[in-house]
Amino acid sequence: MKKIGIVRDNRYMDHIPGPSHVESPERLKAIYQAIDECFVHDELINIEPRQANFEELNWNHYANYIKSIEATQNRQDFTTLDPDTIACPESFSVATLAVGGVFAAIDAIMTGKVEAGFCLIRPPGHHAEPDRAMGFCLFNNIALGAYYCQKVHSLDRCMIVDFDLHHGNGTQRSFYSQKNVLYFSTHQYPYYPGTGAHTEVGSGSAKGFTVNCPLPAGCGDQDYAAIFKLLLDPICSSFKPDIILVSAGFDIFWQDPLGGMNVTEKGFSAISRALITMAETTCNGRLLFVLEGGYSMDGLKTGVISILRQLVSRKEDDSVIKDATKFLEEAQPFAARQSLEKAIGVQKSYWDL
Repeated sequence: MKKIGIVRDNRYMDHIPGPSHVESPERLKAIYQAIDECFVHDELINIEPRQANFEELNWNHYANYIKSIEATQNRQDFTTLDPDTIACPESFSVATLAVGGVFAAIDAIMTGKVEAGFCLIRPPGHHAEPDRAMGFCLFNNIALGAYYCQKVHSLDRCMIVDFDLHHGNGTQRSFYSQKNVLYFSTHQYPYYPGTGAHTEVGSGSAKGFTVNCPLPAGCGDQDYAAIFKLLLDPICSSFKPDIILVSAGFDIFWQDPLGGMNVTEKGFSAISRALITMAETTCNGRLLFVLEGGYSMDGLKTGVISILRQLVSRKEDDSVIKDATKFLEEAQPFAARQSLEKAIGVQKSYWDL
């Protein structure tokens, strides 16, 4: 059995972003219940999260911004940070615990306690910019995780893969001029937040280290599998990351209320199998999934369980690994064909595609 870690903690449910908000504690309740129903106790190793401190948050966020979020814990009621993003008095503590959960998982991977992991945390993070909360996000969990890999574990190259329905504008901004962090994103486009065009490739000497594959609504399992096989895999082979961090958004599920994609269990299995293979090939299997969006309870359960099953499976488990691998090998883009061809055309200037 592979040693696979998960970060789960009931304190993540203390963040309440207002009544009837889609980014609710019910999301984690559904995931945690599904894990308890689908896995026995010793299949997954629990990783204890910690709070991230001010200095660590300051790696990616401005001091004044951190203080403004911290100040919300002294108020009696909700604080509206942007039209979609609301904090309650517990939100600052929960958000720093989310970041610290990513740090703890990276520590567990780097020390060999686990081979790979999944941070089942909230609030999400990939929209949070250095100076701004947006899109339900307070602090950028995945960007701070990449900085933690660099500053604490001295890793040279980190690859961030973002398959959330929405483009991770905050993550892209954090590393747009850096060559040692490669940011790759698939996302519905045009759609919130409006960033992530093919031509957004990085700046200066870091051109090519931001890879966007904006997609029309209606893309499904074969489209995503083909993109990961034909675009991401060769880039990863050339970049040779020391670790792969994944912004895992399940709002690409076919029944998600905010999305327009058609991904099912088969697609999530193929995406995760592709990433596992990339990690095993390039960085000794170092792979960490971090929860972002997903607002269908069925979609969250389906996606997370599909990924965890791929993570815990060994090569002897043919029915799990073999099916996903075969699907990847045979996948062809349909709705995504033009966008994939355009992304390959743009990125050919920087990578051998």
